Amino acid sequence: RRQRQMCIRDRYLMYYSIPPKENSTEVAGWGIGVAESRNLNKWERVGEITPAAPYEAKGLCAPCALVREDTVHLFYQTYGNGKKDAVCHAWSVDGINFVRNATNPVYVPTATWNCGRAIDAEVVFCRDKYYLYYATRTPDYSTQVIGVAVAGKGTSFNRETWKDACDRAILVPQYPWEGKCVEGPSVIPMGDWMFMFYAGAYNNDPQQIGVARSKDGIHWEKMSNKPFLANGDAGSWNYCESGHPHIFKSPQGKTYLFYQGNDDFGKTWFLSNIRIFWKGDKPYLEN
Repeated sequence: RRQRQMCIRDRYLMYYSIPPKENSTEVAGWGIGVAESRNLNKWERVGEITPAAPYEAKGLCAPCALVREDTVHLFYQTYGNGKKDAVCHAWSVDGINFVRNATNPVYVPTATWNCGRAIDAEVVFCRDKYYLYYATRTPDYSTQVIGVAVAGKGTSFNRETWKDACDRAILVPQYPWEGKCVEGPSVIPMGDWMFMFYAGAYNNDPQQIGVARSKDGIHWEKMSNKPFLANGDAGSWNYCESGHPHIFKSPQGKTYLFYQGNDDFGKTWFLSNIRIFWKGDKPYLEN
């Protein structure tokens, strides 16, 4: 269900989706958890973001966080509204207590090539602009694809600042392992390229992780017809999926791929990470 890591004031913070609490009379939908770490391996839960606005009444999840001038900006989706789910924004000075953007939802796609839904937000700054990558579906709601909007360097992240970058999906499923779904984009600039780690196939289908690259953030080429990170063998913790990726670059310059997995077809979820190495213009996993 997506998770995001960031470093602020000598500590790492992770934002991750949390399912509804069983038998809860206070929170009925999905929420966002906040965990803290000093080493990227041992995490302690330190906060929770729960629905606090009418548009979040059925839940919120799939967070993406970035730091700008010591302020944490959180992008997330509403949940449980089908074609009407959209991308929202909030900000915080401590990384735990957030103020909602008054123009929420800040991005709702309106082009005819998609169904009007936007989930799995990923916001990255590159080449003097912000790119907002999101998953959506085709008009018949059958196939999950990825789109992109952009905003200028000094954006407030308000709704009016986001503009569609093109009139089509920028990434679509095309290989057997991707099924009818590409989603969960996570993008990192490296040298002359932008690299997108994305999830292929719907949850537990199994979902696996692929990589694409782009020079302009709009035109993408997949780097292989095989998964970059596959699900595990039968009996392993990630047998049902290795999905919902996030590529994270530490202050020391090391890159880690965070992802979720499970072995019970979604009854539980586990989060893990693996170090990513780079050779020239290609990412690879150390054997």
